[in-house]
Amino acid sequence: MEILLILEIIGTVAFAISGAIVGIQKKMDIFGVSILGLTAAVGGGILRDLILNITPPAAFVNPIFAITAVIVSIIVFIRPIYSSLEKKGSVYDILLLIMDSIGLGLFTVVGVQVAKTSVAGNNLFLVTFVGVLTGVGGGILRDVFAGNRPYIFVKHFYACASIIGAWACALLWSVIGDLPAMAVGAILIVILRLLAAYYRWSLPKPR
Repeated sequence: MEILLILEIIGTVAFAISGAIVGIQKKMDIFGVSILGLTAAVGGGILRDLILNITPPAAFVNPIFAITAVIVSIIVFIRPIYSSLEKKGSVYDILLLIMDSIGLGLFTVVGVQVAKTSVAGNNLFLVTFVGVLTGVGGGILRDVFAGNRPYIFVKHFYACASIIGAWACALLWSVIGDLPAMAVGAILIVILRLLAAYYRWSLPKPR
């Protein structure tokens, strides 16, 4: 459980940074930046817990995730920090990509873990759905609150990377064990996201 907590905190930090960056790009005040960082960090986990009928959601039971997200968002908002990033627009995009990829990978496999321990049987569809929802849910809420089209609908190979990682994690669970399966799933998602961004992989769109 300690390892799972560490993974969730790392994912929380990563998504909080991504949310705060979007808030700063939208010229929000410190409250708006904090809310966007908080939403990105805990939104997916709240949706996951509601789907699995885990009430109250973990984000409300253990405030460490919300507190961490708000503190990280405020740190990103500090003028010397965001000013140094703002001078180079590409730094924003690179940092957002890296943080979002790490958060997506970690939260997807944490979602798989929670689903597997909360539901009897081996329902691959449910485990995959919950894993992906945990991974992308916070980002969707972040983008909606910021007035953007959700990242998963316009950026290269986003939700698909989460689906592939969730499948890998779920299928390897009983073969190599839970923690190795989670590591493989998370690393696979991060690699796929970075490769997709570098090579500009994208799904077909209407012409």
